[in-house]
Amino acid sequence: MSISRGQWAENLAHIFLCEQGLQAVERNFRSKRGEIDLVMLDHDILVFVEVRYRKNQCYGGSLESINARKQQRILITADYYLYSHRWAQQHACRFDVVLLSGAIDNPQLQWIMDAFR
Repeated sequence: MSISRGQWAENLAHIFLCEQGLQAVERNFRSKRGEIDLVMLDHDILVFVEVRYRKNQCYGGSLESINARKQQRILITADYYLYSHRWAQQHACRFDVVLLSGAIDNPQLQWIMDAFR
């Protein structure tokens, strides 16, 4: 069984972030309002990660696809995560984005820390 491009991109981002020293907490957290691809810890900071993949830039790039509406859905979902995971409330939070582009056999990866500021 093959995995979707979205799953492939999330796996690649997960591996990359772990190599950068982040600790995995949860993948694909879902609520009625949205989904957060990766939840990780960067030392004592809880990091909510959005992963985006675009093969090419013809219809806009990965970063452009995270518009204000998408950011709002992520923020609402993160708020629900904090509400439903009381332990997480002791941590400062950050919103990162991992952008992947290009061919699957040679992807370009860009990590934007604190992307929603």
